[in-house]
Amino acid sequence: MAMDRKTYKTSETVDFVIVGSGASGGIIARELSRAGHSVVVMEQGPRMEPGDFEHDELKYRMLSGITNSPITNPQTFRSDESKTAERVQGGNSLTYARIVGGSSAHFNANFWRLHEIDFIEGSRYGGIPGASLVDWPITYAELEPYYTKVEWEVGVSGLAGANPFESFRSKPYPMPPLPVKSSGVLMERGGRKLGLHPFPAPMAINSRVYKGRPPCVQCGLCGGYGCEVKAKSSSVWTVIPEAEATGKCEVRSESYVFRIGMDKNRRTTGVHYFDRDRKEQFQKAKAVVVSANGAETPKLLLNSADNGFEQGLANSSGIVGRHLMFNKGGGAQARFEHPLNEYKGANVTRVIHDYYDSDPKRGFYGGGGFDARSGGPLTWGQNVPKETPTWGAGFKEYLESYTYWMTCSGHGTSLPQPTNRVDIDPELKDAWGVPSIRVTYKDHPDDVKHANWQVQRAAEIMDAAGAKQIVAEPVGEARGGVHLLGTCRMGNDPATSVVDKYHRTHDVKNLFLCDGSSMVTSGRGQPTQTIEALAFRAAEHIARFARANEI
Repeated sequence: MAMDRKTYKTSETVDFVIVGSGASGGIIARELSRAGHSVVVMEQGPRMEPGDFEHDELKYRMLSGITNSPITNPQTFRSDESKTAERVQGGNSLTYARIVGGSSAHFNANFWRLHEIDFIEGSRYGGIPGASLVDWPITYAELEPYYTKVEWEVGVSGLAGANPFESFRSKPYPMPPLPVKSSGVLMERGGRKLGLHPFPAPMAINSRVYKGRPPCVQCGLCGGYGCEVKAKSSSVWTVIPEAEATGKCEVRSESYVFRIGMDKNRRTTGVHYFDRDRKEQFQKAKAVVVSANGAETPKLLLNSADNGFEQGLANSSGIVGRHLMFNKGGGAQARFEHPLNEYKGANVTRVIHDYYDSDPKRGFYGGGGFDARSGGPLTWGQNVPKETPTWGAGFKEYLESYTYWMTCSGHGTSLPQPTNRVDIDPELKDAWGVPSIRVTYKDHPDDVKHANWQVQRAAEIMDAAGAKQIVAEPVGEARGGVHLLGTCRMGNDPATSVVDKYHRTHDVKNLFLCDGSSMVTSGRGQPTQTIEALAFRAAEHIARFARANEI
C-alpha cells in the first residue's frame, strides 16, 4: 500500500501495547491513537491485502488457510476434568482467524445487538444448578450509545424498527438492508404463516458505498473468508486504517505475544513476543490491553504466571479461563421444489427473534434467534443426511440438488459453567515452544434441551415455507466453537470476576482486557457487535484514565 505506516522501536516505551487486531483490538487502537497515545498492535498472523484473499473452500474452511492451525497451534480437549485431554483430530476445538483483522475478517457479519434481558438474566431467572448465571455490571442502557457508535463508525446495514422484539435504539442504521435472497423469502413466508415476525438481517456488510468502501458484490463467500472488495466491515478495512492514519499507531503483524512483562510493583512493563523470524523480542509499554479473543486472552494470562501471580496473571480469583461459552443452537435443512441458488449473495438476509427470550414454560433455560442461510458446496456435501446414499446414483442426485437446499439455523444461549474452561496443557506445546491451550467443556443439560427445541421450531418454519424435504440437524455434544466467550468475565467483585466494568483487571492497574472473554453471559448467538460496543466503551474509559494519570 502507498501509505507510510508508523513504526516504533522495541526500545521505545509506547503508551499502549494492544494484543490482537480483531473486532475489539482494532477499535481500541483507533480510539487510543486518536486520543493522542502511541500504540503498537501485536497480531500473531500476517497482514493480507484485498488481493491476497482466496475463494478456496477447501483451504479456508478445512485446511486452516487463515485460521489457527492444529499443526502449528495445537490444542487438546476433554469433556471433564477427570479425563486426560487429547489432541482433536482434524482440527482445533477453538477456531479463530490468525490474520490482521482477526475473526472480524472472516466472520459471517451477522450483527445482532443483545437485548435488555441479556444483561440481567441472573436476577430474572435466579440460580440454575451447575451454572453461574449472574447479571452484568453494566446494563443495555449503558451500552446502547456504543451499539449505535459501532453501527455508524464501522458500518452496518439493516432496518430499524423491523424487529418488534429489539430493545430501544437511539438511531437508525446508516445503510438499508442487503437485498433479500431465496432463503430469506422462504423463511419470511414460513415465519409469517406461523404468526412469527421475520425481519431484514442486520449485517456488518455494506449495502451501498459507505466511508469509501463499496457495497457487497454478492459473491456468496462471507463466513470463513476475507472480503476482497472491503464490503464487509472488518477491522482491517475500517478502524485499523483510521488508527494508522493518526501517525500514532503501528500494527505489527506476525508478532506472537507469549508473555506479559511485569515488574516488582505488580505493573505490566510490556510484552514478550516472537517476531516473524521467531526471534524473541520485548516491546516496552506503559500499559497493556489484551484483545486476543476468548481463547488466546486467558492462555496469555495463564502463561504469564510469575512471582505473586502463581495462578496466572490477573487471576487471584481463579476465574481466568473459566465460564467458556460457545452459543449452542439447533436447526434444520430443507429442500424446495425449485433452485434457490443460495451460493450467491450475503450469507443471511432474514432473521426471526420471536423466541429470543427464555421461557420457563418450556421447562429449561434458553433463548435465541433463527436465520436463513446455506453453506458452501464442499462443506454441505460432506454432511449427508441420514437415509441418503453416500455412493452411486442416489448420492450423485443429492450432490446435484445443492442449489435446492437451505438451512433454518438456530442460534442460542450457552450457560456459563465454571467447569467449562480454557487452561494450559501440561505437556503439549506449539511450534514456538509455547504451552498450548487445553479445553474442558460439556454442555449444560438445558443447553442441549434448548438446542433440540430449536430443531423442532426450525422444522416447523421450513414446513410452513413449503419444503419438500426436511432434515433435522442432530444435536450433539459440543466439542468446540468459534464464539469464544466468558473466560475473563466482567464484574464488580474481584473474587468472582477478572476485569471491572471498565475492563481494567482487578489485580493489575495498567492491564486491561476486552474481547469475547469479557462477556458475562453468552447472548443469543451473534456476539461480535456486543464485543465491538464494549471496545468503544472500554477505549473511552481507558483514555479517560490516561488523561487523569490514573494508569
